[in-house]
Amino acid sequence: MIDLSGLEPFASGYNRHCYRHPDDPALCLKVLRPENIEARFQRQPLPKKALGRARIDDNRQELRAHQQLAIRTLIAHGRSQLVWEHLPRFHGNTDTSFGMANVSEIITGSDGQPAETLEAYVKRRGFDQPVKNAAERFCDWLTDTGILTRNLLPHNLVIADRKGQPELFLVDGLGAPFIPDKLAAFPAWRRRYISRRIKRFYLRIKWETCASGESWEASQKL
Repeated sequence: MIDLSGLEPFASGYNRHCYRHPDDPALCLKVLRPENIEARFQRQPLPKKALGRARIDDNRQELRAHQQLAIRTLIAHGRSQLVWEHLPRFHGNTDTSFGMANVSEIITGSDGQPAETLEAYVKRRGFDQPVKNAAERFCDWLTDTGILTRNLLPHNLVIADRKGQPELFLVDGLGAPFIPDKLAAFPAWRRRYISRRIKRFYLRIKWETCASGESWEASQKL
């Protein structure tokens, strides 16, 4: 068991804390926040509650996402390097003093610290040309590999320097809900699904860089 007591997370979302592995600082340990998972579960309508808590367990979902058809196929054909061009390398899960944790590579910046999120970058510098180019390469990679994601949110993408240019890495939000995941076996459907995620991603970037003050939810009603 890995002891995380006394350590502070380097990043936190609503559902998980992210810790550096105490014995290998190049690795991230993603641990559930059970109090928030429970609160989220209690807000579910009764039909969804009947499906249990596993469906809102981000670690379980992430484990399943790494077993999706596109990733399994690429690895089986000796193309695993392509998988990790825009994803942190994934190392399964392990037991910690705070419960089971998913283990993955930490994507770092040039200073060795966890890489800046796309959300923070565009707030600081805007959606400039180098990052526009990085976003285009990332979206081309999604299309070429057929890897499924949920909605592409800027706070779930980080920017790292690779070979002298910025590249985007998806650090959260991999995978698709159960039914879309099963339909991914049909190429035309998979391409349409990914195209919709990409279109929504660019709409989100436009909203992030807009000074209108309108909420994201309200902007979807236009």
